Amino acid sequence: MKVVLFCGGRGTRMRSDLAGGDMPKPMQMVGPRPLVWHVMRYYAHFGHKEFILCLGYGAQHIKDFFLKYQETGSNDFILRNGQIELLSTDISDWSVSLIDTGLDSPIGERLRRVRPYLDGDEMFLANYADVLTDAPLPEIIGRFAASDAGASMMVVPPTNTFHVIDVSEGGLVGGITPVSEMPLWVNGGFFVLRQDVFDHIPENGDLVADGCAELAKRGRLLAYPHRGYWRPSDTVNQRLELDRSWARGERPWALWEA
Repeated sequence: MKVVLFCGGRGTRMRSDLAGGDMPKPMQMVGPRPLVWHVMRYYAHFGHKEFILCLGYGAQHIKDFFLKYQETGSNDFILRNGQIELLSTDISDWSVSLIDTGLDSPIGERLRRVRPYLDGDEMFLANYADVLTDAPLPEIIGRFAASDAGASMMVVPPTNTFHVIDVSEGGLVGGITPVSEMPLWVNGGFFVLRQDVFDHIPENGDLVADGCAELAKRGRLLAYPHRGYWRPSDTVNQRLELDRSWARGERPWALWEA
């Protein structure tokens, strides 16, 4: 299945961490490679190697990464008589389409602009390109394929450290509960979509607020609850923690290493 990755956002919550000034969030480093590479390796591990990258802000950084990609950066190799013999490869069998979808386009509009590159495929995958997980992708796809839904959204428990306070009318606190323990689910950023999602995304619309919301009204939005490993990278601290985790050898999302 083709994989659409939304790589054009400005990542304003990570601005202080951008050495290049206009580096898009998916290009922030985790270990030897940027976030988007980790997301792509996750999909490729399950056999999905046709990628469509929706570019916008900082597009040249992403183009340069793939144009100058060196397999030796994350693979073992033998140097013999001045020649490099790779013992494994990352992206040699990938197809990567890099498409300009506008500097400030909403995600729904970015998806609309790459529709021609889906080649009419009935089902395809989509992702924000900045979240890492160990979710069982074949199971997610299988449940969706067996349904009549127009979209599937992976949902996860909130990761916030806030507490929910139960307050009576008299002002007394009746209970304190971590938000992560509440019966709540949030958008996990991993989607399986059918072509008819496009019927519900207007020009300059949003994938979730427009497309998924309308499908939900029609009873055609499927949720896949995942309580396993899931980590966003919205802020500097979140990205740094992923980088430290990689350095410690704690990489639950790196299923390709198993």
